[in-house]
Amino acid sequence: MSLPPGFIDELRTRVSLSSIVGKKVTWDMRKSNMGKGDWWAPCPFHQEKSASFHVDDRKGYYYCFGCHAKGDAVSFVKESDNVGFMEAVEILAREAGMTMPARDPRAAEKADHRTQLVQIMEEAVKWFRLQLRTSAAGPARDYLAKRKLSEEAQARWDIGFAPDARQALFQAMVQKGFAPDMIVATGLCARADDGSIYDRFRDRIIFPIRDARGRAISLGGRAMAADARAKYLNGPETDLFDKGRNLYNHAPAREAAGKGQPLIVAEGYMDVIALSEAGFKAAVAPLGTAVTEDQLRLMWRIHPEPIIALDGDAAGIRAALRVIDLALPLLEAGQGLRFAVLPGGMDPDDLIRANGAGAMQAVLDGAQPMVNLLWQRETEGRNFDSPERKATLDKTLRAALMRIKDPSIRGHYGEEIKRLRWKLFGTNIRPMRGPSRRDAPVAPVATAKASTLAGDAARVEEGLLASVMLATLIQHPSLIARFESALETLTLDHPDHRALTSAILRHAAQPDSLRDRVSHEAGPALETLMAERHVAIAPPVHSPDAELAMNCVAEALAKLTARRGAQREIEDAMEDMTGLVDEGLTWRLSQAAEARNRADKSNLEDADMGEDRAALSKHLQNLIDGQVWVKKTR
Repeated sequence: MSLPPGFIDELRTRVSLSSIVGKKVTWDMRKSNMGKGDWWAPCPFHQEKSASFHVDDRKGYYYCFGCHAKGDAVSFVKESDNVGFMEAVEILAREAGMTMPARDPRAAEKADHRTQLVQIMEEAVKWFRLQLRTSAAGPARDYLAKRKLSEEAQARWDIGFAPDARQALFQAMVQKGFAPDMIVATGLCARADDGSIYDRFRDRIIFPIRDARGRAISLGGRAMAADARAKYLNGPETDLFDKGRNLYNHAPAREAAGKGQPLIVAEGYMDVIALSEAGFKAAVAPLGTAVTEDQLRLMWRIHPEPIIALDGDAAGIRAALRVIDLALPLLEAGQGLRFAVLPGGMDPDDLIRANGAGAMQAVLDGAQPMVNLLWQRETEGRNFDSPERKATLDKTLRAALMRIKDPSIRGHYGEEIKRLRWKLFGTNIRPMRGPSRRDAPVAPVATAKASTLAGDAARVEEGLLASVMLATLIQHPSLIARFESALETLTLDHPDHRALTSAILRHAAQPDSLRDRVSHEAGPALETLMAERHVAIAPPVHSPDAELAMNCVAEALAKLTARRGAQREIEDAMEDMTGLVDEGLTWRLSQAAEARNRADKSNLEDADMGEDRAALSKHLQNLIDGQVWVKKTR
């Protein structure tokens, strides 16, 4: 559903942000200034006692100086209530007394059809609940008691029972006035070849499946008969239910995760119920299929780092490996997975019933990052006693890493794989007799002093670049958003530069008051920076020309990042040279040198800022658009 132009803007003007936020926080009245619309409170998004969460009612904007959460009324409702964009808009519209835009006739007809299906589903859930109390459901009640599921818990989860009768549910729904075709459309019943209608779920314990809004959209059934063709049966695909786009226990898990609980992904209904009843409320499960890409994206909308809780048997490990292959291309910064492997082939329900919630918490605390399981998959049970086998491992791992689209994450995965590889092969590669070349004392040579001076000169030059770049950003704070990701990953040697970079990133959301906030947080460092002679005379720092400032920052970032990358490659190469030098090593060094030379080609100080300025601006714009500070992969 699309919103008409201006609807969101009007919504923001009708509701004050402080009234929305005020329902979730306790204002610090000593720090707040109501007359100016300036509100402060402890942040609702992370645990703290100080009032670092700021609401500016006049601008309709909030920012936390602790966790850096920021946004407007819509984003606040999305994050605090853990809902989607349209749901947040609907909540705010009700708050503001605004009517949501009318739908087109076809959309309204489709929505009415779905509403009728939901009504039938909810009536069926009630009917199944009643059947659980009948004498025919005795074995089902015994089974639930054996699984330590109390009657109160059964009521919370709306667990029911489907009797072993061909048309019991169908007749009950017809008597309530529902059309046969609509009953079939829900997936509760099916039509036989002879045209007769029969109940799809028979002699099964029933688990309602609900969508993100809490509406019953399908059922899951656990067979009571040992010889049933399927132990667990889910409803078919319908207008309400797409098993690859839904999660069991979605809505309650989303609410619990929004309150800070970790999201746990289990295998089945009983695992989710056991986890939730034991206090792990943010638990979900896929619906009878392997985890799909849509389900993975749903999980990340609920929590940035779900924990996949796997049975410790071979099937559980295979399921984990399938999730890894699915997740690798989708990884983004702040969006990952961890894996908790349960002991002895147990599932979460078994572990909790046997050893309690504490045992489950210990397993979750030991959850491993995905890179560990990727490494385990490629190395466990294998022998790498020859160069050919080691080369095969390297080729397989490179192929896996190249599936990661995010260059930053791919780089960090590569570093971790390199560390694990060294742990596996390091003692076989390094010579074991006597100290290594890296540790052995180096005799002074004629070039040693020259190399030291060259290194010092390079560090001085990099310090000058960093000083001018940081001073330019402080004087032109509107540029920070453009270079924010590059600044976050940039390594600076001088502690003052590091402190200023951290302060700039923390207060980037308040460009109008950035300098005052940075001065308050890193005052001596800022004073020292601005007093430096090369900063005092640098045109980008004192000129109001935003284009010149932008080009200066882009050039500095390109040079600094290229130099850092070249230095890292040289350090890595020094380690690798304890073995045989290969084509890959020389290629890496050549690429690092080429990147540094390319970044060093442009020089604002030597450029003619007259006729050549347009060409220079175009060149630097290409640097910015190409994000030359991001290390390219082979």
